[in-house]
Amino acid sequence: MTDADEISTTRTTPWWMPDFAGSVVGLICAVLSVTPSLLPRPAILQGALAAFSFAIGYLLGAMLWAAIRRLLRRGPAPRTRHRWWIAYAAAWVVVIGVLSLVAVAWQNEVRTLVSMPPLGGSDIVSFLLAFVPLAILLLLAGKGSRVLFSRLRRRLGAVFAASISVVVVAGALAGILFAAVASVDRIYFDRNQFADASVSEPESDFRSAGDASAIAWDSLGRHGAAFVGGGPRADEISTLTNGRALEPIRVYAGLASAPTIQERAELVVSELERTGAFEREFLMLATTTGSGWLEPQTMDAFEYLHRGDTAIAAMQYAYTPSWVSFVFDPDAPVEAARVLFEAVEARWSELPVEDRPELITYGLSLGAHGSQSVFSDIDDLRTRTDGALFVGSPNGSALWQSLQNDRDAGSPAWQPVLNEGREVRWISRAGDDGLLSGPWDRPRVLYLQHATDPVTWLSPELLWRAPEWLDADQRSPDISPAMRWIPVVTGLQVVVDMLMGEAVPASYGHNYGDVVVTAWQQVTWSSLDDASVDRIQAEIETYATIIRADHRSESNHALPCRITTTWDMIRHHRA
Repeated sequence: MTDADEISTTRTTPWWMPDFAGSVVGLICAVLSVTPSLLPRPAILQGALAAFSFAIGYLLGAMLWAAIRRLLRRGPAPRTRHRWWIAYAAAWVVVIGVLSLVAVAWQNEVRTLVSMPPLGGSDIVSFLLAFVPLAILLLLAGKGSRVLFSRLRRRLGAVFAASISVVVVAGALAGILFAAVASVDRIYFDRNQFADASVSEPESDFRSAGDASAIAWDSLGRHGAAFVGGGPRADEISTLTNGRALEPIRVYAGLASAPTIQERAELVVSELERTGAFEREFLMLATTTGSGWLEPQTMDAFEYLHRGDTAIAAMQYAYTPSWVSFVFDPDAPVEAARVLFEAVEARWSELPVEDRPELITYGLSLGAHGSQSVFSDIDDLRTRTDGALFVGSPNGSALWQSLQNDRDAGSPAWQPVLNEGREVRWISRAGDDGLLSGPWDRPRVLYLQHATDPVTWLSPELLWRAPEWLDADQRSPDISPAMRWIPVVTGLQVVVDMLMGEAVPASYGHNYGDVVVTAWQQVTWSSLDDASVDRIQAEIETYATIIRADHRSESNHALPCRITTTWDMIRHHRA
């Protein structure tokens, strides 16, 4: 071999040619991104995630190889280099094909566990159509940044070039983020202004925005209007329960109903007085999700079980989805829940103990976080209320964390037992209420919690520390055996799982509609006979497709006829 046959390691290559080390690390990251997590992901979304993972891995690999290459004196001969690139191109084709097959196989494993039909050949095509073009686009964007840096370095020097490049890239990313957030805010602001066309302004005196109400219909917001304009009426409850029923009371104050949280809370108390809510058997204080939404299944089940002898009060604190509200104003649900509870509690406490309604606190998702934050601990909660139901509690809720950490030895994180269930219990599905045979003292506190709910299990620590719910002795049978904790990757996967939290059947993810009837029976107790309760359960199940846990052993070939589209399953939940 002559000197002419050798090439310096500093030899330049065409700008468009991919970096070998960067590609290897990028493909490794892409493979890691398709490993199983809590919930299945659509093929197109998985392809996009794999592309972004590839881009991040490519950047890290290219930077590492650049540092190593500086330490090498000689590079490969041109002929060897040419052969390497041929093999490299062939390997790309093989690896992408294998990646597609593995991604679909792993997703099908997760889909089986959550009673969803398997993906097919067309989904492999969808994965490739999302992964390949986006990966190329991100690769070109990265190389364009490198070209910009190289040209600036020749003109201005390395320090100035690096500074300008960082400013340009950071500015572009910040601009994209700002535009995305602004678009989300504008979309949900506009949505909040108008009630759904299917909802009518109430005429009942027992509803906010009714004839005698001080709250205007157009001040309620989209979800507030749906709440006061929806729900069962007395005659519907009577028909379902075969007995006399009262007209349920629903009180709601929207963001436009009063300018401050305190004024909205006072308006709610005034409405409770006007409607006679303090004379009902049960008074529920519900903290909404970020957009002001209250789950119809849970609200209606509560009213059916108690034949309308109920009052439900809530107020809006934001109009954006829960994740946006939490990121940009995490104190909003906490402050709203506290102010409303204290305002109602002050009036409720003035009533004779034997004449006042049972005071119940409730929250779903971000609403559960707000409702729990009102109380310092479990004793404070049970002292100030007559029962509590928290559904899909976020991981960051202090009360939830303390109870989880204090659970009895041997009980799993996804379904804890605390003090043998004497004060607080956790259930996931109908039937779980019979798992503990010991006494459950009143007031009762109940958490609805799924092992596959990303809202409950997402925490910052997931990025750098393995969670106990993935330990062998803690893992739920609903979680794929192939799911393993991977630093950073698992945390990002669970973030993406939050997008799919309602896109799975009930009994999984962030869907709890199949168990709310059981939950209210446990927390508040109903005197209805079993036949009436069964009819209520059947009615609630018509709100969205529900696949029970006992169907999981059935063949997947039978599943498509019992699964509706994602929209059908979440049409009542656009929070």
